[in-house]
Amino acid sequence: MQFAGFTLRNNLFVAPMAGVTDRPFRQLCKRMGAGMAVSEMVTSNSLLYGSAKTRRRADHAGEPGPVSVQIAGADPAMLAEAARYNTGRGAQIIDINMGCPAKKVCNVMAGSALMRDEALVARILAAVVRAVPETPVTLKIRTGWDRAHKNAAAIARIAEDCGIRALAIHGRTRADQYTGEAEYDTIAEVKARVGIPVIANGDIGSPEKARFVLDRSGADGLMIGRAAQGRPWIFREIEHFLATGALLPAPRVSEIRRVCRAHLDDLHAFYGIETGVMIARKHIGWYTKGLAGSAAFRRTMNQITDPAAQRAAVEGFFDRLAEADERLHYRGAADETPASRELAA
Repeated sequence: MQFAGFTLRNNLFVAPMAGVTDRPFRQLCKRMGAGMAVSEMVTSNSLLYGSAKTRRRADHAGEPGPVSVQIAGADPAMLAEAARYNTGRGAQIIDINMGCPAKKVCNVMAGSALMRDEALVARILAAVVRAVPETPVTLKIRTGWDRAHKNAAAIARIAEDCGIRALAIHGRTRADQYTGEAEYDTIAEVKARVGIPVIANGDIGSPEKARFVLDRSGADGLMIGRAAQGRPWIFREIEHFLATGALLPAPRVSEIRRVCRAHLDDLHAFYGIETGVMIARKHIGWYTKGLAGSAAFRRTMNQITDPAAQRAAVEGFFDRLAEADERLHYRGAADETPASRELAA
C-alpha cells in the first residue's frame, strides 16, 4: 500500500493507544503483520519534553519505519513546535490527535473536543503542515462531538485543503466514548468526499469484520486498536484473510507463550524493573484471557513486583497448559472491560 509517500506491507494500521502502543508493542505488531503503527500520543507542551514519559514515547530506536508520532494539544503554535521537535527526533510522519475522548484531554479543548471548533482545526492543521514541509502530516478524528453534530466530512475537507495526507476515523462520536457499536456510514460519506486516503477504525476484531468494514465504508485501510491487545497476531490473520479469503488457525498455546515471553522481556528492558513489571501486568492479562485457569492466575500475578518472579509465574502458567497445547478462544468484545476501552484514543 502507498501511504503518505511510503510503501507499506499492507493497509493495516495499529491504532495509537495511551499506555499500550509503546515501542515494544509497535515493533511486535509490525512483526506480526501490521503495515504501520502510530505511537501513543505525545504532548505538545514543551515543558514536558524532558519528562521520562515523554522521552519514552518519543523513543523509536531500532523501530522499522515509517515512524509515525501522534501529537496532541489545542494551540497551533505549540503543536507546530511539537511537530518540529518530534521530526528532529526521528518521526517520519506526524499524526495529529483529534479523536481522543478522554475527559482530561477534552477539558483542555484537545482531542475530539477540537471537532467543535472547525476554524481552530483549520489553524492547527495549517500550522503543523507549514512547520514540517518535508514530513507528511496525518489526522485522527471521530465522526463528531455527538450524534447531533457529526461533522467528520466537514473536518475531512478542511484537512485535505490544509495539506493533510491521510485521515483515520473512529466510527463513534466523542459522546459515544466506546459504547454501542461503531458505525461506518459516516466513514463512507467522508471517503466519497475527499481524495486523500481514509482509514476506518472501531470494532474491527476479526478477519470477517475487517472485510465487512472495508466493503461497507470503502476505506483505503483499517486501524485496529483494542482487538490487538494480547492478540497481535490479528494482523496476520486479517492480512491472510483479505488476500486469500481463508481463515488461519488460531495460535497454539506454545506460540502465545513465545510471544508473551518475548514481549515481557522487551517491556522489562524498555521501562526498567519497577515500571516494566507494572506495564507488563495488563499485557499478560490480555495474553492469557480465555485460557484455562487464567482468571485465578491473573489475580496472583498482579501481586508480583519482581521481574524474575513475574517471568517465572508466566512460565508456570503456560507449563500447566503445555500438555494440552490448547488453542486460544478469543471472545472479542465480551471480554473487554471499561478500563481497556478507555485506553484507545
